[in-house]
Amino acid sequence: MPYLTRTRQGPTATGLGTGLGVPGVAHPLLAPDEWNRLNRPGTPLHWVVLDVADGPGVQPDPHCLEAAGRLRNAGVRVLGHIDTAYGLRGFGEIVSDAHRFLDWYRVDGFLLDRCPAGREDLPEVRRTVATLRVIHEDVHVVLGHGTPPYPGYAEHADQLVTYSGPWSDYRWSQAAEWTADHPPELFCHFVHGVPRPHLEEALRIARWQGAGTIYFTDHSDRVPGRAGPADPWGPLPGYWDDIVSRVGTGVSE
Repeated sequence: MPYLTRTRQGPTATGLGTGLGVPGVAHPLLAPDEWNRLNRPGTPLHWVVLDVADGPGVQPDPHCLEAAGRLRNAGVRVLGHIDTAYGLRGFGEIVSDAHRFLDWYRVDGFLLDRCPAGREDLPEVRRTVATLRVIHEDVHVVLGHGTPPYPGYAEHADQLVTYSGPWSDYRWSQAAEWTADHPPELFCHFVHGVPRPHLEEALRIARWQGAGTIYFTDHSDRVPGRAGPADPWGPLPGYWDDIVSRVGTGVSE
């Protein structure tokens, strides 16, 4: 299989095991059960992304503040969702979103979603990340490329999303060669449309490719009979308890 091409540094070498990064749950009023389940003790969460309204919204939302506060009080890192539109959004817009997330929801960091991945875009992303570190000293920055970026991005982010997409592609995917020089905790994989019978296989692929933060769901970005894309990340996966159990006890060899 294409993904079994080389040996990656495993969690035992870094001292950190595999954990879950939740890329965005529906609004707490629409998904109260999901937010409650995220608060269960022992859930192996690295972080949860808060997306109020394609970003921080235009005014504080008390329901989101309460949901984020419960997670933070439980020791879970909360990240604000900021869409960079692959470099089309301006520097000022992104920083303004960051300030609102910090002022209104006291987030611990940011997921810069749809982050550009090319070498030519690195200087502007580097400038943005440097500014985020100025306005929040302990900020955790995840660059949501969704594909392996130019290697230089690894020097400026806390984590990189090097895969975001469907299971049909992920099961035959291959990690970029340069990622072997970095520990698993640098990399995140988000995979939708993973059938329950293939969950163990998906976990093994993530381990072999060296992704320390993962999120797998059986929901798809397409709904039969409905035009346009759907949000596969809004609801928790149908096998949430199963994946929590498997990741919490370590991914089997």
